[in-house]
Amino acid sequence: SGIYKMAATKSLNRWCPIQEDVEEYLHKTLAERIMIIDGAMGTTIQQYKLGEDEFRKPAKFNGDDKWCAGFEDRATVPKDLKGNNDLLSLTRPDIINEIHRRYFEAGADMVETNTFSGTTVAQADYSLEHLVYEINYKSAQLAKMAAIEVEGKTGVRRFCAGAVGPTNRTLSISPKVENAAYRNITFQELVTAYGEQVLALVEGGCDIIFVETIFDTLNAKAALFAIDVFFEDYGIKMPVVISGTIVDMSGRTLSGQTTEAFWVSVRHANPFCVGLNCALGPDQMRPFMQRMSNCATCYTHAYPNAGLPNAMGGYDLTPKQMAPMLHAWAKDGLVNLIGGCCGTTPDHIKAIADIMVGLKPSRVIPDPPNVMRLSGLEDMVITDASVFQNIGERCNVAGSIRFKKMVVANDWSEAAAVATKQVEDGAQLLDVNFDDGMLDGEDCMRKFCNLIATEPEIVKIPVVVDSSKFHVTIAGLECLQGKCIVNSISLKNGEEAFIKDAKLVRRYGAAVIIMAFDEQGQAADCEAKVRICKRAYDLLVSDKIGFNPVDIVFDLNILTICTGLEEHNNYGKDFINATKIVKEQCPGSKISGGLSNLSFSFRGLEVIREAMHSVFLYHAIQAGMDMAIVNAGNLPGYDDIDPSLREMCEAAILNTDPNATEKLLERAEIEKTIIEEKKSGGGGQAAKKAAEWRSLPNKERLMYSLIKGLDKDIETDIEEARQDTIAYPQPLNIIEGPLMEGMNTIGDLFGAGKMFLPQVIKSARVMKKAVAYLTPFMEAEKARKLLENPDMVSKKTGCILLATVKGDVHDIGKNIVGVVLGCNNYEIVDMGVMCSCESILNKAIEVNADVIGLSGLITPSLDEMVTVAKEMTRRGMSLPVMIGGATTSRMHTAVKIEPCYNAAPVVHVLDASRAVAVVSSLLDEELKGDFAADTRELYSEMREEHYASLEERKFLSLAKCRDLAMKTDWKSRPSAPVKPSFLGKRCYKNVPLEDLLPYIDWNPFFAVWQLRGKYPNRGYPKIFEDATVGGEAKKVFDEAQEILKKIVSGRKLTANGIVAFYPANSVGDDIEVYENDETRGTPIANLMTLRQQELREEQGEYLAMSDFIAPKGSGVQDYIGLFACTAGIGMDKLLADFEAKNDDYGKIMAQALGDRLAEAFAEKLHREVRTTEWGYSPNEEMTPEDMLKVSYQGIRPAPGYPSQPDHTEKATMWKLLQATDLASIELTESLAMLPAASVSGMYFANPESKYFAVGKIQKDQVVDYAARKSMDLDTAERWLAPILGYDR
Repeated sequence: SGIYKMAATKSLNRWCPIQEDVEEYLHKTLAERIMIIDGAMGTTIQQYKLGEDEFRKPAKFNGDDKWCAGFEDRATVPKDLKGNNDLLSLTRPDIINEIHRRYFEAGADMVETNTFSGTTVAQADYSLEHLVYEINYKSAQLAKMAAIEVEGKTGVRRFCAGAVGPTNRTLSISPKVENAAYRNITFQELVTAYGEQVLALVEGGCDIIFVETIFDTLNAKAALFAIDVFFEDYGIKMPVVISGTIVDMSGRTLSGQTTEAFWVSVRHANPFCVGLNCALGPDQMRPFMQRMSNCATCYTHAYPNAGLPNAMGGYDLTPKQMAPMLHAWAKDGLVNLIGGCCGTTPDHIKAIADIMVGLKPSRVIPDPPNVMRLSGLEDMVITDASVFQNIGERCNVAGSIRFKKMVVANDWSEAAAVATKQVEDGAQLLDVNFDDGMLDGEDCMRKFCNLIATEPEIVKIPVVVDSSKFHVTIAGLECLQGKCIVNSISLKNGEEAFIKDAKLVRRYGAAVIIMAFDEQGQAADCEAKVRICKRAYDLLVSDKIGFNPVDIVFDLNILTICTGLEEHNNYGKDFINATKIVKEQCPGSKISGGLSNLSFSFRGLEVIREAMHSVFLYHAIQAGMDMAIVNAGNLPGYDDIDPSLREMCEAAILNTDPNATEKLLERAEIEKTIIEEKKSGGGGQAAKKAAEWRSLPNKERLMYSLIKGLDKDIETDIEEARQDTIAYPQPLNIIEGPLMEGMNTIGDLFGAGKMFLPQVIKSARVMKKAVAYLTPFMEAEKARKLLENPDMVSKKTGCILLATVKGDVHDIGKNIVGVVLGCNNYEIVDMGVMCSCESILNKAIEVNADVIGLSGLITPSLDEMVTVAKEMTRRGMSLPVMIGGATTSRMHTAVKIEPCYNAAPVVHVLDASRAVAVVSSLLDEELKGDFAADTRELYSEMREEHYASLEERKFLSLAKCRDLAMKTDWKSRPSAPVKPSFLGKRCYKNVPLEDLLPYIDWNPFFAVWQLRGKYPNRGYPKIFEDATVGGEAKKVFDEAQEILKKIVSGRKLTANGIVAFYPANSVGDDIEVYENDETRGTPIANLMTLRQQELREEQGEYLAMSDFIAPKGSGVQDYIGLFACTAGIGMDKLLADFEAKNDDYGKIMAQALGDRLAEAFAEKLHREVRTTEWGYSPNEEMTPEDMLKVSYQGIRPAPGYPSQPDHTEKATMWKLLQATDLASIELTESLAMLPAASVSGMYFANPESKYFAVGKIQKDQVVDYAARKSMDLDTAERWLAPILGYDR
């Protein structure tokens, strides 16, 4: 608690006593209120209009006649001093003390010392390095004096925060354009400078240390290093606050890090608080502060500028304008402490402090799982569920002769290109090593790390700083701003040296690789590996070092096998076995290794070496190996290795065959011969290999075409097969033989995750083309046989009937399920969309279906599925039912649908990849009984859990929630609501599709194809870098661009939209819409909203959308907007064209693109509304990427979504918009929009409006809501079923 003392080697000379309860007080206070930081020192100094003389004059202060002797002798101090504001703590202490006092009196809890440039590095510009101690000491003294004075007057604790600025040098960026590796300062020089400053600040009286305005994280790491050393030397600890600076709307620091990467890079310092300051105003900083708040596991703060600089370099946000913005931040849980930076004054701080009075802190400090977090320019999270991490090995002079030659020749640009290639080839981390007797390893490490630090495409990933010489790894750490991994330290020199090295690695904020090596030597067998790692682990996590277990990586020594020495034969197996045991005995730790050692016996024979590496990793990863140093571009897939070679490698690695080495040596001779033949045979090998499959037997060619999705030659090969009446007496035999064998292989690959959905659909396209070619011949054959035997009954596979239920028009997911099931030899009857209950069940009987699949996307579809289940019970049917679609869930299926139909299983299917397994279990005679029983038992348990959870949920009454609605003082707002540029409706007909393209959000597109990248490569375009799905995602994306190009250039789709603005005021939970802006008499419509009711301890207000509109009794004239848009006109014809070609892939692609265009249209309309049509943000300058992050003012919620879950509100919107007549967008009876690629919603301009989830509601609100809508209770409950907090 507080500033506490430890064992010290040095003593402080402090003028005032240390307050040991500072941190304890801060914790207690921050639980009760938002604390206030002061505003800008420089801006306030400017108010005093000081000239050069004021920076030179001698000064007396507080009874000290010798406070400063002055600098009036220009011969001694020749440089101009004006602008060196830190110096004013010596020459004008009265002004600096007064400024601190003014900020305290305005409401600041803490002020920062006037020491932004208080290092020898910064003061060197004025040749005043010798004054650094005095400047910092007296600056802290002035701030502390003001704190003591105002605390005495008010009785409220006040604190002095020592400001540690960024200096005017940067460790991550070269000041010389021609030499990217050059730096004009070193890490240790900065550590020394910061150490001198911190000592003076603490002895001068500061209570807290602020490392602020960080534009280069490496500079900040030097400051944190110095602070940690200072704490250890002087035996104290005090709160440390870290404040980064995002320089523009890219969301990065000047040195290129994202907010999350910045946090990962400094979190080792265990700061009391972290946040952002400077460079941006509140509007611009908010999205980045939100990201910081989401990831930081400590308190957060912000002190933004008073807007962006104007043309004259000033700042325009007034206190009255800025305070509500920061109030919203605090209310929304972004910050625990708030203040101001450039352009803010004591008046700003008073307005901010006043508006925070009574506001209960709402930020909940995140408590994420304890997992490994690394960073380069971007953050990287490695969990137990993460994919295997490839550590690129080619930037290692010991492992790459080519790289070494570049280093020896001082060809550093080519060396950097090697690193770039490793990243492009899929390395998730980059190993860097310069251990060679002929090289100065430390110098090379420093040059190379400085060079790649300026290459964003390289250092976006974390670096593994690799050397057997500890001082060389330190040289690398001092050049890289991200959180690196040190490779490596060990117990080779005993525990004392190990502890010393490990503590230093921790101080630099790095993770560490521990070699399985101790005083007795390198661990070779399993027992030694486990023993050494457990010993090292226990030391690392003990109080002696305090390493986080998840930052520990063990290199268990991958040793060379197949050497001819019998004792080496078990090395591979020992590593794999030890991996399992070490992961169990050392929880949280990771396993790594250098892969190239394994196959050293076969150097020069890359085919064998790469096969050995791939097979080794296949087994080691299953055992728990997390990462390895590999050549990222040269690893074949396990299944792609020649089977005979794979078996040899397996036998050698697992030591299952005593002759494994001999067999591999024989194979090596064969490979050598092949290499020699290729050398003498010249070029053309690649083309020859690409065409080899065409010389395969007919059956293999057919299967190859299917698996690879190649339709170019399929009809030729099918005809060849049809002519072979010995192998295929009937056309159907071709389908049942090679085609189904190929499709079964595809199904297996898809189920095992070795094939992706787009590939499956392309394979289905080839299958359809083949079947379409054979169909006339099969029909003729069938007709002939029926003539010969009229009683013949054709053999039937399982028949699956698929339908999107009544009122719903969405079917992309259903279509994908149909394709995947079709690939697995099921007969698919797809009824399409808008299918009534009666038509579905009649069709199921007509086609003798074996399973019914019901699909839906909108909420009313859930009720329609219940209707179908009830009708199946009434009819006495006994067909299994599958439920799927975006709004469906296993819980809803268990609670609402299955109880209505128990004659056969009702099963929720999450996505297409699960459909085959479910259908197989439903239809298999041996499996279906157990599957049905297990499903019923599971759903029964889920129902019990659901009803128990309803009992546990706590709700407030509707009346109480209305009392706790969002409170807005509409009369005292800085400005009245902006009136739109027009009132009424405006149509947008046939909008050029080209205009929509920049607004496309591609992330949902990949979700359609079930392509999900893993963190940090989840979203577009990072998904292309994902090790598992990246290649396929890029391929699908490129194909989408081709189809999109054709849609746009061929005008295949038409985009229409309509926007309307109306005068509006809220009345309770409703929004009255008026025709006349002046009279605002009888409303022409009422938009109904729903209010949050579920009790949340951290929530102080219970929202409804009506809270964002000025109340009728406020006297404030407000407005509301409505819109509907579509990009789906023409989609039916486009889909029909694809269906005519049996092209399911093209059909699904077109639907997915139509949805993207519609959403893009909505985004474009909203931008025009904000900037011109309504015009409440006329100066908005935002890229489409920023817009997709919802960084703008205002919201556009839609009925059926969390902020207004009731779809029936669309009916009111359509009446006001006349969307059917004016934009050709219809509503179905279930209130789905037609065309399906359509979007609609409402516009709110209120700066405080935000998206929220209504959540579950109680019956008192439903009764009230039904009465307001003149709707019977049963109908209201049916529409609101998904959010009912009680059982109907």
